[in-house]
Amino acid sequence: MNRRHFLSATAAAWWQAAGQSYGTSTAPGAVPEWEADLFGLERHSKTPVTARIELLKAGRSYFVRATSKEGVQGIARVKQIEDYLPMLTRVAMPFFAGKDVRRLETLMDEFYIRNYKLAGQALWAPAAYVEQALFDLYGKTVGKSVGALLGGVKRTQIPVYLSGSGRETTAEEEVAVYQRGLAETGARAVKFKIGGRMSRNADAYPGRTEKMLELARKTYGDKVVIYADANGSYNAAKAIEVGKLLAGLKCGFFEEPCPWEEISETKRVADALSMPIAGGEQDSSFWKFSHMIGTRTLDIVQPDLNYNGGFIRAARVARMAARAGIPITPHNTQTGVTSCYILQFASAIPNVGPYMEYPYRGKYENEPWHSPQFVIRDGTIAVPEGPGLGVEIDPAYLAKAAVVSTAGG
Repeated sequence: MNRRHFLSATAAAWWQAAGQSYGTSTAPGAVPEWEADLFGLERHSKTPVTARIELLKAGRSYFVRATSKEGVQGIARVKQIEDYLPMLTRVAMPFFAGKDVRRLETLMDEFYIRNYKLAGQALWAPAAYVEQALFDLYGKTVGKSVGALLGGVKRTQIPVYLSGSGRETTAEEEVAVYQRGLAETGARAVKFKIGGRMSRNADAYPGRTEKMLELARKTYGDKVVIYADANGSYNAAKAIEVGKLLAGLKCGFFEEPCPWEEISETKRVADALSMPIAGGEQDSSFWKFSHMIGTRTLDIVQPDLNYNGGFIRAARVARMAARAGIPITPHNTQTGVTSCYILQFASAIPNVGPYMEYPYRGKYENEPWHSPQFVIRDGTIAVPEGPGLGVEIDPAYLAKAAVVSTAGG
C-alpha cells in the first residue's frame, strides 16, 4: 500500500474546520484552526458542572478524584505522578477546580495560555489526569460514556496490537513471548522494539534486529501484522537501510526511526521509503504535529493520551490527521483500569488505525479493586459500558486512600 494513500479518500472529509485561517489572517483575535470546537460539550447539560479536585494515594497507586457540588464523583488513575507532583497539585488541579466542566475544550486552551512557558510532558500529563477525572464526572452527571461525549460511539470492540517488547532479551526469547501472546489473546498484530533506543545506530547486540524480525515473520506467518519501533535508534541513513529490511518483511509501520526531535532526519526517511512512518508519542505541541502532518513526515500519528494532554488534545491531533487522510494510533503503555482511556478514545474517533496499542508481557495486570477487568479476546477488548469512563473503583478500596492534595471548595 502506498504510504500516501494509507486511508481512504473519505477520511480527509471528516471534521472539517470552520473559521478563518490563522496562518494568513491579520484580524485581531485570530486563533489556530485546531482550537475550533469539536464536541460541543455544553449541549449535554443546561446547567454548569463544577468540581473539587483531589489527589489520592492508595498503596502505590494515585488517583485524581473530581467531586461535583451534587456529590457525583469522577475518578482517574494516573501514571508517573511522582515525577510531576508539583505540576499536578500546584498548577493543573488549582486551574481546573471550580470551573465549568462543560467548557473543557476552551479551558484546555486557557490552561496553555496561562502556563505556556512550562509546556511539555511535565505540564500536559497532569492536565490529562485532571481532564480524565472531569470527563468521568461529566459523563456520570449526564448519563453518557466518554466515547459518547467525544462525538458518539462508533465501535464497541477495539482490535489491539501487542506491544511491550524489550531489548534486554535475545531475538529468540522476544519472538517466543509474542508467540505465546498471539496464542493466548487471538491478537493479529505485534510490535517489536528494534535497535538500541536513542543509540546512534547501535543494536541491542549485533544482528539482533534482523534475526528477530526474520524469525518472527517465519514463525508467525504472513497473516500476523508486524510493527517495528526504533525509539529513535538511527540517523536517517541507517534508518533507511533498516526500513528496506522492514519493507521486505512486509512490516506494517516503522515507528520513530530517528530521535523524536530530529524532524528533518525523520522526513528524509519518510521520503525515501514506501512503508508508513509512525511517530509523535513524545510530542505535545500542536504546531509540531501540524508541521509533521502537513509535510508528510508522518503517515501514522501517535500522540500519547497522557503526554499530549488528554482526550481533547489527542482528538484535535486526530482532526489534523483526518484532514490529511492519515490515521491516529495513540501511544499507550497502560493496562488494567487505565485501559479505559484508550478504549473510550478509540470507540469514538473516526480515523483511528486498525489496531490500538496494548502492552503484553505474558500476563495481565491483576487489579481486583475495579470493574470491569480488561481481557483481550479474539484480538479485541470490549469498550467498557456505562457513564463516564465506564469503570467503577471499589469504594472500600478508595476509602483507605490518603488525600494528598485538594483544590477547590
